[in-house]
Amino acid sequence: MITFLSFLFFTGLVAVISWWRTRRDDHGDAKSYFLAGNSLPWYVVAGSLMLTNLSTGQLIGLNGSAYLSGTVVMAFEVVAAIGLVLMALYFLPRYWKSGITTVPQFLERRFDAPTRRILSGMFLVFLVLNFLPFVLYSGALGMNGLFDVKEVLGVSETASIWIMVWVIGTAGACYAIFGGLKAVAVSDTINGIGLMVGGLAIPFLGLLALGDGSIWAGLDQIINNQNDRISPIGTSESAVPASTLFTGVLLLNIYYWCTNQAIVQRTFGAKSLAEGQKGVIAAAFLKLLGPLYLVLPGMIALEMFGDSLGNGDRAYPQLVAAVLPPYLAGTFGAVMFGAILSSFNSALHSCSTLFGLDIYQGVINPKADGRRVVFVGKIFGTALAIFAMCLAPVIANAPDGLFILMKKLGAVFNVPIIAVVVMAMTTRSVPASAAKISLFMGMATYCVFTWVLGESLFGYQMHWLHFAALNFAFLCVFMAVMGRLKPSNVVVQFAEDLTSNNTAWGAVKVASTIVVLGTVGLYIGLDVMGS
Repeated sequence: MITFLSFLFFTGLVAVISWWRTRRDDHGDAKSYFLAGNSLPWYVVAGSLMLTNLSTGQLIGLNGSAYLSGTVVMAFEVVAAIGLVLMALYFLPRYWKSGITTVPQFLERRFDAPTRRILSGMFLVFLVLNFLPFVLYSGALGMNGLFDVKEVLGVSETASIWIMVWVIGTAGACYAIFGGLKAVAVSDTINGIGLMVGGLAIPFLGLLALGDGSIWAGLDQIINNQNDRISPIGTSESAVPASTLFTGVLLLNIYYWCTNQAIVQRTFGAKSLAEGQKGVIAAAFLKLLGPLYLVLPGMIALEMFGDSLGNGDRAYPQLVAAVLPPYLAGTFGAVMFGAILSSFNSALHSCSTLFGLDIYQGVINPKADGRRVVFVGKIFGTALAIFAMCLAPVIANAPDGLFILMKKLGAVFNVPIIAVVVMAMTTRSVPASAAKISLFMGMATYCVFTWVLGESLFGYQMHWLHFAALNFAFLCVFMAVMGRLKPSNVVVQFAEDLTSNNTAWGAVKVASTIVVLGTVGLYIGLDVMGS
């Protein structure tokens, strides 16, 4: 009873605060609804970035991968700091000075309207098939493990998954559809504090349990018994070989943190360019703490339960249930619930933004006013939420774990998108036709490599992360050649007059350097510990 009441209290508190902070917002105004009226300070931007990214897809998926493979999987979390540095230094200033609301709008300025619509469609398909269902399913797994829903309700495990998927999806849709970006960002920040505290408490309690009351004894036990899993420098046989850090891992992180609409939209809502850069760099520092709560718990679970769990995605929920006192379970459950909602409602709100501004107003009804665009976006978001809730349980029992499956599927869309955006920013000669061809060709080549050729190229097996980088290089070369053969005559006009507060943060380069050094230091430190 105490667990349930504390869960309701914290969840209700977040909802009330979010409503109070946004009750006077005008959702008839598209800028207010989709960009929070450019009112977000740096710490809200940082919190929203972290919570949009950090969900049970991370807590359960990445810890599950660590349970199976060790610390090598931290690459997806730690290398993200480099992606955030590039966002602060290079991508964000160009987005900001363009006066855009969505990334596809940037491509319209560089290429043409059809390119924008194609990219918007790709973003929507990616979020619908590769993000929303994974968030819902992993969230349902986490809540079931924490609250033992199947026993409480007396239903099968499959039925309990369906029930939790619909509970989470309905609550998240209400935040995103009726609250707008500001409500999403405010709830993100509150839940972010709780999740950081709770997320760090789990490995702390786990080490105490392993060491019979001593954290250092628990840590020594892991170091002695799992020494071959501590070094983050993966071999060619590892889930994440060391060489992929400089190819696919880096590339996918650049896509995610620099061009993914669900992420970058948080920075578009900042008070100024400087505030946005501060928020992005603050998030980069927080990513360096990621292994403490996204990798270490998986290794603690392996030490505590051995290989008895089978499916790595059960590791984190089982650990939480084993080490968390009952009087804290409800509060942590509420925080976890908030993290699930954060990722789900952020992506859902981005889908509404893309459809409302880029497809409905951009194609279907160009004369629609702001209130009409917001209304249509809400209707689309509602339909999308229902579809995602129906699809979520279908992805159960992924052989490589949820996290790796999500990354593999994401590469279908991510690589061609980042290739086109990079070429749009760095060249003037690439024509719109080359960008359009590349978006479709990039998806086709990856699908053929993965599902037709069985991850082999010309008879040689190749890690999928290496092929992602190779595919990126191929698309960039193709566009460059097309630019030479048929140069574009479009001159990009950055709409600096549409925005204000374009002054960059003076300390952004110094702060970025510290982040890069911290990333390298973390790898060196763990490698020495595991040697």
